[in-house]
Amino acid sequence: MVASFDTHIFWEALSSSPYWKGALLAIELTVVSLATACVLGFLLALGRSSRHRSVRAAVFFYNWIFRATPTLLQLLFVWNALPQLWSAFAGSWFKPFLAAFIALSLNEAAYMSEIIRAGLLSVDPGQELAGRALGMSRPRILRRVIVPQAIRIIIPPTGNEFITLLKLTSLASVISLHELLTAAGDLQSATFRYLEAYTAALVYYLAIVSVLMAIQAQLERRFTFSSAARRRKQVAAPVVPVVPHDAR
Repeated sequence: MVASFDTHIFWEALSSSPYWKGALLAIELTVVSLATACVLGFLLALGRSSRHRSVRAAVFFYNWIFRATPTLLQLLFVWNALPQLWSAFAGSWFKPFLAAFIALSLNEAAYMSEIIRAGLLSVDPGQELAGRALGMSRPRILRRVIVPQAIRIIIPPTGNEFITLLKLTSLASVISLHELLTAAGDLQSATFRYLEAYTAALVYYLAIVSVLMAIQAQLERRFTFSSAARRRKQVAAPVVPVVPHDAR
């Protein structure tokens, strides 16, 4: 006999404090992890184009390690093995949120480095040469010329990574982080109503991801419009005729 769907338990779960607090915690963990990963990824992307072979090798090794091993294994390693390697992490200050932040940031940085590197490589190399001809330093060329153009290439995959990272925060339930999936697990353990508990969590994830997809679409539209407007201005710019010296 198939059990009926209990709407009372479902609506109670949907509006309960553990669920919305777990959702907020998942969003917070996603935001701080992705922000850190973007910074680390940018440095790693620059390292891949370094003139020093040792730097390029170190970046390749980092990306290989974190892209070739499961995220869950990295999370368990940080939470369980790291305190055995360094006793400082065995203190009470080392909370599940911090462990999840470290693992997810390091993992996501490997993927963001490739995304950012692809964005930087999409900019015409001639623009960097033109900047050098004008006497601009390498950091200034990156800041004023390359990065602004690379952003419109980086935004779409970064939005996808944000959504993926949000779903990866559910893995932190294995180290007792009270995020959204943990709230669903606690409810089903107390009521043995798996369908209602997990459906409520599913609704939360669908709602959050839908909002993120809408924000991503707006950002893509904005940067696409800005780049198109910039190209139109360049095409419409008046051409000043060059008068030969002997005709003056």
